[in-house]
Amino acid sequence: MRAPWSRTLASAGLAALLLGSAACGSGNGNGDSGEGAIVDATEAGDPVEGGEITVGLEAETNSWLPSEGTFNQPGLTVAHAIYDPLMQRAEDGSVEPYLAESLEANEDLTQWTLTLREGISFHDGTPLNSEALKTVFDDYLKAPGSRLAASLAEVESMDVVDDLTVTYNLAETNAAFPDALITAAGWPFSPTAAAAAGPDAGANPVGTGPFRFVEWQRDSRLVVEKNEDYWQDGLPYLDKITFRPIPDEDTRFQSLQSGDIDVMQSLRQSTIVRARDLDGVSNYENLGSNAGATTLNTSVAPFDDVRVRQALAHALDQEQLIATLGGAGITPPQTQFFSEDSPYWSEEVAEAYPSYDPERAQELYDEYINDPDRSDGRPVGEDLSFTFQCPPDPSLNELSQIIQSLWGDLGAQVQLQQTEQAAWIQDMLARDYQTGCTRVGGESDPYITLDNAFTDGPLNMSAFQHPDIDEQLDILKSTTDLDERKAAVEEIGLVLNEEAIHTFAGGTLTVLAAREEVKNIDGWVFPDGTKGNGAANADTMWAHVWVTG
Repeated sequence: MRAPWSRTLASAGLAALLLGSAACGSGNGNGDSGEGAIVDATEAGDPVEGGEITVGLEAETNSWLPSEGTFNQPGLTVAHAIYDPLMQRAEDGSVEPYLAESLEANEDLTQWTLTLREGISFHDGTPLNSEALKTVFDDYLKAPGSRLAASLAEVESMDVVDDLTVTYNLAETNAAFPDALITAAGWPFSPTAAAAAGPDAGANPVGTGPFRFVEWQRDSRLVVEKNEDYWQDGLPYLDKITFRPIPDEDTRFQSLQSGDIDVMQSLRQSTIVRARDLDGVSNYENLGSNAGATTLNTSVAPFDDVRVRQALAHALDQEQLIATLGGAGITPPQTQFFSEDSPYWSEEVAEAYPSYDPERAQELYDEYINDPDRSDGRPVGEDLSFTFQCPPDPSLNELSQIIQSLWGDLGAQVQLQQTEQAAWIQDMLARDYQTGCTRVGGESDPYITLDNAFTDGPLNMSAFQHPDIDEQLDILKSTTDLDERKAAVEEIGLVLNEEAIHTFAGGTLTVLAAREEVKNIDGWVFPDGTKGNGAANADTMWAHVWVTG
């Protein structure tokens, strides 16, 4: 049975628009369990209880408290072992209750009433009830310094209705609010345990999830063990999972190849292609609305000048960048925040993307450096000099060198700086950088993705804001009409391409590559049996995974 709010809003068109968040399939279902197999849930067989696995992750995460952590793909993967999301995304892209029993909206979408399932407790025995949600919301999620405070700014308060029911009161209409409860804002944690741990709460996570936290050795491993009192009967199947951050792609790949780890997470196209050739490995691949990109910090000169941004964009050969990342013939060129299989993709935006045009790039570059009022205050005619940051991965090192060369052809002096991914994320959040390689986009409702990226909040890493974007964001959050929302997204995309805030390479293919003994990575389901969104974005719901042999 679908969530009450889905039924309530289907007539208004929300059910249709949520399909735009559906990911591409996790596998091709070829039925081949041999070398380089790309598999799906139909090949999993019967569940097996017991056993343990080790998962190699792309990077470490700074904190495991939802209000503190920077949960990109590696952090999200770990979090889904410890925490349950109130809402989660289904195979068809709709947002459905997971830990919650239901979510219902009032007529103007300004109040959202959530009801919890009965009889659920946190790992420390604290009951999951309305008071726990209220304490977490008031004391942590909305507290000064919370990483979620900006994304929850429009949620003015939470009211307790009864022991299992709360109401989120929004300052104004927001059709995309259910998506927020998929993210860290919707991962209940024990307020009792967090209060007792104080400043160490981020190193001692206590959720309702299928696994209990055991230990965390930062930059080495995080260990979880089976929650024997888990609220979903028969789950989880595994006894133990060890998550190991292994930032170096070659090392992580070799660890899977040697059997030192059982599952490898990767968002690097070259690694994914190599994983297809491994014997005895199943590859759960996904290509959604996420792309490799470069991001410019528009709060610092010279990137505050659109001529510089456009010059750098026109100087990049997109096909060459894709080939360098190992994605030639595999990942399509990206021109916007949404892939071509999304209803929010726009041909007009694609045509407006600043294409490879060295002559135009040189014209814009020269115009800026010869401007006596250039924003960086340098002498007329002096070439640009700036730093380009990227994590120390071999394919990214090669990518950085090509970008350095292409921008160098204009005359720019580009210094390359390798920064470990966790530190690079922190630099971007603090806007303590000039430019560098990033990923942009995502499977969330477009309002959430674009509001986070281009309004006054910590996730606006480019520091770019524009009144036309604000106007279209107001439309996105206030209507469930798909055509109106598509038009708003298109207008935002046109502004972004004109202003050249990001340059894209290709769509980001992701993978959880696992020894063939590890089963059901993409086969998780909701408590009512609704199929989930598989292994989207190199992530899964670990409660449903088992190992044979």
